Amino acid sequence: MTNQPLKTPKDLDFDLIHRILLEAAQKAQAVTLKYFRKTINVENKLQSGFDPVTAADKEAEFAIRAVIANHFPDHNIFGEELDDKETNSAYHWIIDPIDGTRAFISGLPVWGTLISLTHKGDAIAGLMSQPYIGENYIGLPGKSFLERNGQTHPLATSQVKTLQEATLFTTSPRIFLLEKSLTAYNKLEQNVKLARYGLDCYAYAMVAAGHGELVVEEGLKSVDIAAMIPIIEQAGGIVTTWSGKRATQGGQVIAAANKKIHAAALEVLSTAATD
Repeated sequence: MTNQPLKTPKDLDFDLIHRILLEAAQKAQAVTLKYFRKTINVENKLQSGFDPVTAADKEAEFAIRAVIANHFPDHNIFGEELDDKETNSAYHWIIDPIDGTRAFISGLPVWGTLISLTHKGDAIAGLMSQPYIGENYIGLPGKSFLERNGQTHPLATSQVKTLQEATLFTTSPRIFLLEKSLTAYNKLEQNVKLARYGLDCYAYAMVAAGHGELVVEEGLKSVDIAAMIPIIEQAGGIVTTWSGKRATQGGQVIAAANKKIHAAALEVLSTAATD
C-alpha cells in the first residue's frame, strides 16, 4: 500500500512554488470570475453524453500555463484543455482550469482550479482554488493549509475511525459505470453515517479540512486528482486507488482522512478494484 514518506527533490524552492501556485491561481481567477454566473456558450466534448467545456476553461488554462512557463520554461505541462508541453524534465505541472465545469455552468461554487507539480510521478505540491468563495487550499512538503482573506489556517484531517461515523462524498453514483463498482460503492454508502453528492474537487478539500472522512470516485484523470493528493496527505490523510496503489494518474480513487478509515473503506472497495 502507498502513503510512504514523500521524497522531495533538494533543488526545488518550495517557497517559490507556493508563490507560483498563488500567482497562477490569481491569473485564472481573473478569467473564471469574469464568466461565472454569466451567460456563456458551452461546448460538449462528447458525441454521446455530456462533457462540457467553456471559453473560461480554455482561457484560464492558457493563463496558468503562461505563469508556469515564465518561471520554469523547461518543465512539462499537462492540462485538461490544451496540448501537452513535453520536455526531458522530471517535473510535470498538471492543470485542470475548472474542475467541475458542470457546477460552473450551473452557478454552483463547488468547482475549483487545480494545479499540481509532480516529480517522477509523485505529486509534491498542489493547489485547489475556489475564487468565488475566496479560498486557496495548498499542499506542500510538510504542510497543508487554507489561505483566505489574508489569513493562513493549517489543515488537519478528521480522526473518525469507523464507517458508521463517517461522511462520504462522491460526485454522483452515476460515475460508477461498472456494475461491480456501483455495487461496491452502494455497499460502502449503506455503512456510512452520511453521503453527499455533487461537490467535485471541493469534496476533497473538505476531507483535508476535517469536515468529512471519505471521497470515493471512478474514472478520474490525473488532472482531477493530482493537485488534491498533497493537500490531503500533508493534512494527515491518504489517497490511493481502490487497490491501494498510487493515485496520481487517476482511475478508481479513494481519499480518506486517516489510515483506519481508509482500510475500512478499502475492505469494501477492493473487491471491485480494476488496477
